[in-house]
Amino acid sequence: MRSWVQVLTTPTADTPGTTLILHFDNKRYLIGSLAEGTQRACVQMGARLLKVSECFITGRTEWRNTGGLMGMILTLADAAASSASANAEDARKRALAKGKRTGCLEDEEKMRQLEEEARKETSSRLSVFGAPNLNHTLATARRFVFRKGMPVDIHEISEGSGQREGEDEWAPYWADENIKVWAMPVLPSPAASKSTNNGVKAVGTVSPRKRSIHEVYEREPVPDGGSIVTASSMTPKERDQLTVKAVVSEMFNSSWRLDTLYETALRDVRLPATLFVRNAQTNKIEKYTGPLPSQRNNLAPAELNRIVLVRKPWPGALVESLPTTEPAKEAVSYIIRNHTQRGKFHPERAEALKVEKGHKWAQLSSGNEVLNKDGETVTPAMVLGESKEGGGLAVIDLPEPSYIDGLLAKPEWREPKVMAGVGAVVWICGPGVATDSRVQDFMREFEGLRHVVSSPEHCPNNIALDSAAAATVRLRQVDPARYVVPVHTNEPAEQMQGLPDGVHRAVRGQMVQLEPSMDVHTKQAIPLLSIPDTEAETSAEVLEEAKKAHAAVREASEATQKWASTLPPDASNAEIVTLGTGSALPSKYRNVSATLLRVPGWGSMLFDCGENTLGQLKRVFPADEFKQILRELRMIFISHMHADHHLGTVSVIKAWYEEVHKCQPLPPGAARKDGFNTAHGLAVVSEPAMQHWLAEYASIEDYGFSRLAPLYISAAIPFRDVPSKLGWFIPPTELAAISHSARMERLSNNIVSPSLLNLTDIQTVAVQHCHNARAVTITFPSSSGGSSSLKVSYSGDCRPSKAFTQIGRGSTVCIHEATFDDELQGDAEAKNHSTTSEALGVAQGMGAKACVLTHFSQRYQKLPVLEHGGGSGEGAAQAVTDDVPMSNDLEEESTNPEDALDGPLEDVAATFPDQQANTDGLQVDLPPSKTSSSLPEAVRFKLASDMKVCVAFDYMRVKVGEIPQLEKYTPALLKLFAEEEKPEPAAAEAEKANGSGKKGKGKQGKQQGKGQRGNA
Repeated sequence: MRSWVQVLTTPTADTPGTTLILHFDNKRYLIGSLAEGTQRACVQMGARLLKVSECFITGRTEWRNTGGLMGMILTLADAAASSASANAEDARKRALAKGKRTGCLEDEEKMRQLEEEARKETSSRLSVFGAPNLNHTLATARRFVFRKGMPVDIHEISEGSGQREGEDEWAPYWADENIKVWAMPVLPSPAASKSTNNGVKAVGTVSPRKRSIHEVYEREPVPDGGSIVTASSMTPKERDQLTVKAVVSEMFNSSWRLDTLYETALRDVRLPATLFVRNAQTNKIEKYTGPLPSQRNNLAPAELNRIVLVRKPWPGALVESLPTTEPAKEAVSYIIRNHTQRGKFHPERAEALKVEKGHKWAQLSSGNEVLNKDGETVTPAMVLGESKEGGGLAVIDLPEPSYIDGLLAKPEWREPKVMAGVGAVVWICGPGVATDSRVQDFMREFEGLRHVVSSPEHCPNNIALDSAAAATVRLRQVDPARYVVPVHTNEPAEQMQGLPDGVHRAVRGQMVQLEPSMDVHTKQAIPLLSIPDTEAETSAEVLEEAKKAHAAVREASEATQKWASTLPPDASNAEIVTLGTGSALPSKYRNVSATLLRVPGWGSMLFDCGENTLGQLKRVFPADEFKQILRELRMIFISHMHADHHLGTVSVIKAWYEEVHKCQPLPPGAARKDGFNTAHGLAVVSEPAMQHWLAEYASIEDYGFSRLAPLYISAAIPFRDVPSKLGWFIPPTELAAISHSARMERLSNNIVSPSLLNLTDIQTVAVQHCHNARAVTITFPSSSGGSSSLKVSYSGDCRPSKAFTQIGRGSTVCIHEATFDDELQGDAEAKNHSTTSEALGVAQGMGAKACVLTHFSQRYQKLPVLEHGGGSGEGAAQAVTDDVPMSNDLEEESTNPEDALDGPLEDVAATFPDQQANTDGLQVDLPPSKTSSSLPEAVRFKLASDMKVCVAFDYMRVKVGEIPQLEKYTPALLKLFAEEEKPEPAAAEAEKANGSGKKGKGKQGKQQGKGQRGNA
């Protein structure tokens, strides 16, 4: 059976980790890091993940290895859901085939059993293996990750785990029909001999077989009769592991349903919650619009006793806090081998032994004994040739030199039962490891193996996302003032001369063939992106249009300066850098949401921080400027808890922590509030669920949380003149332990002024998207000391909002999502997003001087065709506001089941409080969200003011005073987009052959599955 390993990623800014994929005809296995950017790299490579059901994560459980795990699981879950019907049909066919072979087609009971067995074999299930704290990492995301029908088994591997009694000393840790796996956890020296595991058995670390939950948490095997593991028979750590594992199970395989409602007396409803009633006339479920329990003082007893229908929260969200844990030091490596290959079947031997041709020959070939015509037993050894050890490789992950001795001392290296057939070693090395003499001596000792090294020193920071980079290169040809060639190098920091002869550098696309013979192939390596070749592909027509645009910019320079003079002092020099402009999930061309704002004299901040925002920063800014960005970073604002808006936060904070604090945590006993420096500190401003996640993850890894200012912000209610309040986050568990009066006093004492962040004001409003979604307006201090200052508004994801226009009144810039083109109005309404015209309407409604459109659902959003009117000021803004339908100021939860289940759920614990109900739930048809069938033919918008507009692409850098220039480039961009949308047969064939188009051109294929991180 042919099998091989391919290198998907090497250490670059786009892909900080090393990821391999092991190919078999029937399955795929991911091995190595599942860092941020891994999923996007797979899309770029054309690597199909539908057949992946096992992931073997190497190294330690820390964000650099697991930052892409949540997104990867969500993608695999969505892919599995989309193929569920196909799997069911495949199971039926397999059962029929087996029934025919065994002659039991007429036996209904037997056929039911066969179909059930086949269904289990084809059911979607993901197993993830790695170091301790993997379960805990996923469980911290319980408030914003939710999928159904995708069981996830997390197997944690720790130092000190032994074999079960009676098991072969060298039995593999795990095995399936294709491979055998030996796991090698290692602790750093000198701590390797001082394991803190205390004999506690980690999940799935010794048995190659699937085990029951009893076996998982008991060192001794469970008798076949089945013994019950009681709480008293477990250690506290085992109980904690069981709790966390149960949370993870509910996150991905829950039976909770959005459309199941429970009868509850109105007085017992806990808010916030969406209430429903059954219409007595139509017997249909309708949304309840009567008085709420919070008004109980004004309600009659009959009204309080009225029966309404409410949801119960999904179980994972009921866990207020997780058991304590601490950073795990174990780093895991693997030895992976194919099964022994049986020898060639010799039919002449079978005939001589009187074995009937057909089924019995197949049985012998499969390794099973049969009876011949004379009733004699014939064994496979009697008819098969000499067997061959299956090919294999070792994947070693050494994050630091302190792990080298422990790994190289492992007895597996010199045990034939483990190493037979192993022909290659892939080294995943942290800084200083690959050049260590101990590693090089080991390579020389095992010179008969092929060695492949993947390390930051030996792998250049070349471009891994060819399509996005090539698109940026062509945009630079049109508008060189806003776009630069992404920062990269094709030369490694260390050459290979220091390594033993025959050692290979890991290259994206490189293959290590395991069967039928061992070899390392580089011909499949992805060619490096050629900037000159990419530029040469741009047509003369596009370049001619670009020249016209440059001329138009020069001609309009006086008008541009006049417009810029109307801005607040120094606002013209504020810079907007759009790092991620896509929606829902990362694609080849657009990363997920992140926008950097640089304000001279104040610092920098991020509006949202989607996966691999850090890598995007490294591509935009040269090394020195990147470090300056980190030093001046003052705030990260997270608009809502959909994962495409915040999964890059930890890595950005950690980079800031390394640069500013050199990874030194706040001293024990020091007060966070007292130590916060207004001029140099970093704050994360968001809803409590985000702060809770950051706090919980801090127990897994010291990424700098102790140095942060975690600030929650309440939603303003403009029509009631209720402003937002900013305050230090307090974990709910701390508040629950004190009295009501003490709680109120503590909350009051934690309220802070925007001046803590050196801001004049910060206001947020609830917007219609998901629970606790917020739009924000930030007013920066005036550099001149006057009343006029830079004011920036950011929508996050939402439908058009009147409240947002109110807090954003007089904004200098409005950055607004425009997920859908105008002809997709119905999609925008159903998924709680905005169209291009709606976004422009909101910006005009607040009287913004400029609008930046972002968060697009496709590669090339239709550019707005603008008609400038003569109006300006409040009157023009009011006229536009009246023309654009906007949501109410009050936050509403969507009642469309598909909307909530399409993307990860928001903080369900707050959205659906634990309602007390004494009845069983009723499954009902909920009233759907409204949709529209209006299909505008073009994106045309009449501006009633002198507002300037630009459409964002990844890596765009624009100063506020230069935004008027971007409209001049519209004809050139339209010409460029039309050219890139033309099909290219040669490029298509190349992409089909190796999963990558060198120049990143051609049509973007349809994204498989539904939006895995938001609900777009």
